[in-house]
Amino acid sequence: MLAGATLDALEARADRLDAARLRSRAVTVAAWAAAALLVGASLWTIVVADTDWSRITGESVLRSLGRFARVDLRLLPELARPALDTALMATLATLLGAAMALPIAWLGAANATPLGRPSVVFARGLMTVSRSVHEIVWGLLFVAAAGLGTLAGILAMAVRSIGFISKTVAEAIEDADPGPIEAMRAVGANRTQILFWAILPQVVPVLLGNVIFEWDVNIRRSTVMGLVGAGGLGLAMHRQMAAYEYGGVSAVVLVVLGLILLGELASHHARKAIV
Repeated sequence: MLAGATLDALEARADRLDAARLRSRAVTVAAWAAAALLVGASLWTIVVADTDWSRITGESVLRSLGRFARVDLRLLPELARPALDTALMATLATLLGAAMALPIAWLGAANATPLGRPSVVFARGLMTVSRSVHEIVWGLLFVAAAGLGTLAGILAMAVRSIGFISKTVAEAIEDADPGPIEAMRAVGANRTQILFWAILPQVVPVLLGNVIFEWDVNIRRSTVMGLVGAGGLGLAMHRQMAAYEYGGVSAVVLVVLGLILLGELASHHARKAIV
């Protein structure tokens, strides 16, 4: 009698487990189906329905590509100065952004901030604002404030760099080994001494690695900042596009690609040497 009751209980439990598996499988299938439906609807709305397909023919595409294929190599000597401006913009913007990001990271780290919880909320808000606003928008704001030129581009990219650098450094501070911190607190060290002698040595590799990475990203950003009047290769490209000089646009694109490749090589070797 007891054995029969035990067998019935096991069978009932197995039935419940099978039913739970079926429900879980049904939920998974429904989720994937909903995701596929959403992606399909987005593609239809954004790509299919919003595109003038009558203009996209093999002949028109080949004609357009042919215009850009005739690279105006005579323009290359004139692009040396804009390329240098672009590289300097990226370097100065990264250094300025890192300098502004360090105190924000300190305020935004919950285990090291000297001003308590309100400073963490304030610093995290600054990080979010910096990352949320596109560099083109920052560029428009600084062009309106400082006028046309590379200064506006430097300021825009510096402000844009604050969010990434400060967030990663703040998280590295919060993940630091608490042993040295507790040891310095035990001997009466203040927050500043703890920051410089217990926390900073642990986060320096993260800081340097992220600064190098952000410089690499700013090389790319600086090539388009000229589209809003912030100088560099972006401004040269904008002028070629405004004049419908397709060969000139291709020449600027080639210089941009070369600059990005140089930035990749430089950041790779710098990361290996420092971090």
